[in-house]
Amino acid sequence: MSSSEPAVHVPVLLERVTELLAPACAAPGAVLVDATLGLAGHSLAMLDAHPGLRLVGLDRDPDARAEAGRRIAAAGHADRATLVPAVFDELPEVLESLGIPEVQGVLFDLGVSSLQLDRPDRGFSYSADAPLDMRMDPTTGRTAAEVVNTYSAGELARVLRVYGEERFAGRIAAAIERERRREPFDRTGRLADLVRDSIPAATRRTGGHPAKRTFQALRIEVNDELGVLERALPAALDALAVGGRVVVITFHSLEDRIVKQVLAAGATDRTPPEFPMPVPELAPVLQLVTRGGEAPSDAEVEANPRAASARVRAAERIRRAA
Repeated sequence: MSSSEPAVHVPVLLERVTELLAPACAAPGAVLVDATLGLAGHSLAMLDAHPGLRLVGLDRDPDARAEAGRRIAAAGHADRATLVPAVFDELPEVLESLGIPEVQGVLFDLGVSSLQLDRPDRGFSYSADAPLDMRMDPTTGRTAAEVVNTYSAGELARVLRVYGEERFAGRIAAAIERERRREPFDRTGRLADLVRDSIPAATRRTGGHPAKRTFQALRIEVNDELGVLERALPAALDALAVGGRVVVITFHSLEDRIVKQVLAAGATDRTPPEFPMPVPELAPVLQLVTRGGEAPSDAEVEANPRAASARVRAAERIRRAA
């Protein structure tokens, strides 16, 4: 990583995220959990804006934590930040270990970080040849190479179709199965070339790089991203104090669907329709703060193309669960 890379990091939807979190995080002693710390762009803006705010930052990536720590220290906020090596579905255990019973804000900025994309050796990018890894924590778990070389063609097709929404999942999976018999896959370049060659030429001319969807699908599978989100979001809501807010940035329709459903369920009165009066214990525990998934402005997408698929949803806890 060159010394210039962190400097160009542009947090997605920064102004809107800080606006959404501000009402919950302005009071002295408020605690914000950045469940996907990355390069700490959003967290730094919140620490700058709220001098009494305490940050708990989670990230499984040691490179990201190290760079985030440097940035936070350089801004003079090290004494208000605790950075923890953890996956964000470990949030309850992290808060318990820190003796924090409830928090005022939780932020999820899902997907792959700029640091991971900009480090070709991590294997997230289809545009540079590198080891086929894709682990957000490079010290543990299966690699993308293991998935590509050991899953059956049917399993691979399912991963590519469901997580990558890839129309040609079956063709790509069959080609992978055929080629790995000749030689196992261990580099991103060979896989990207195979995917490109497996997709009809007319389709390759539109929609960006032909391997984009395959690499996205493998990354989600390698890191269990959807499973982690399904476990983490309810835990985050449980940790919120009354008046606390959760803000979630998604980059994929499957992520956004999970977030939409969980937040909508919390904001719904569960009193049966045949009951004559609302049952207080079944009243909503959340109030939605955004109208649907809000997209970045055209100006932001022009300045930062990685923001194009981003959507942000937010909700506020209005009462404790019964």
